[in-house]
Amino acid sequence: MSTNETPRELTYLEAVREAMVQEMRQDPDVFLIGEDIGVYGGAFGVSKGMLEEFGPERIRETPISEAGIAGVATGAALMGMRPIMEIMFMDFITLSTNQLVNQAAKIRFMFGGHASIPMVVRTPMGSGTGAAAQHSQCLENWFVGTPGIKVVAPATPEDAKGMLITAIRDNNPVLFLEHKLLYRTKGNVPEETYAVPFGKAVVRREGKHLSIITYSHMVVKALEAAQVLEKEGIDVEVVDLRSLKPLDSETIVKSVTKTGRVLIVHEAPETGGFGGELAAVIASSEAFDRLDAPLVRLAGRNVPIPYNRTLEKAAVPQVEDIIKAARTLATEGR
Repeated sequence: MSTNETPRELTYLEAVREAMVQEMRQDPDVFLIGEDIGVYGGAFGVSKGMLEEFGPERIRETPISEAGIAGVATGAALMGMRPIMEIMFMDFITLSTNQLVNQAAKIRFMFGGHASIPMVVRTPMGSGTGAAAQHSQCLENWFVGTPGIKVVAPATPEDAKGMLITAIRDNNPVLFLEHKLLYRTKGNVPEETYAVPFGKAVVRREGKHLSIITYSHMVVKALEAAQVLEKEGIDVEVVDLRSLKPLDSETIVKSVTKTGRVLIVHEAPETGGFGGELAAVIASSEAFDRLDAPLVRLAGRNVPIPYNRTLEKAAVPQVEDIIKAARTLATEGR
């Protein structure tokens, strides 16, 4: 992204809203559909004020039916509209998987490219708010394994705006993941419209002793851990994937080849999690022969997210867990 505009500081939430507003202003085919997105402004306030500007025709309130929302969005996209579909909590995406997985993801392939499904599925994910087992999951890998759906998980307000604009303009279904703990984080965001490409990771912090490969809110935790480790003489490189599918394997391999040690961090449970895919990418690349220590995964425990705050923190990686794992990895074999 290049811009001559002076960035302003926005929250992640404001950046998401601005992306939707700017795209809706310039393209009448774009509309928002979901539960409580109008008068209420969304469960987390993301769409606050949008009803007043765009009216009920383009801010479409729905009944409590995720399957219905997904069906309407898929049909609208098939007819040339560009729906932004909001699922209030990622956990509830389970109710819309038939429409998303068996219809939206497959239509372009089944029609030989003569039909497309330009739709975005926005959904808050993750723990940390005391929302318990049915409102705190990270289910990204379900959809990474579904051909036809792109999956992105920006970690900064700047990327949230730019990647959502890219998602809205894409002619394929895009799952756009917004971690709830990121909504109030702040960052510089240009006022102008811009697009951040999919499939390009970014190195958030250069380092030489080990690489942390991560995404979404774990980027924030990894950077905090890296600051602590720096005081101990451990120089950590932090790679923010941003895009899970398409995946930037080149940046991953380059980083691991440089440092020789890799810690993969994500919030979703370890079993069946995206870390396994990342491990396979590294193991089948030239970076594998450059490893000076075994590859390590740090992920959520294989349990539903507890309501109790102490147990909730214990169920997913925290900054201190990343520090401990990275410290052990950095000294192994030395």
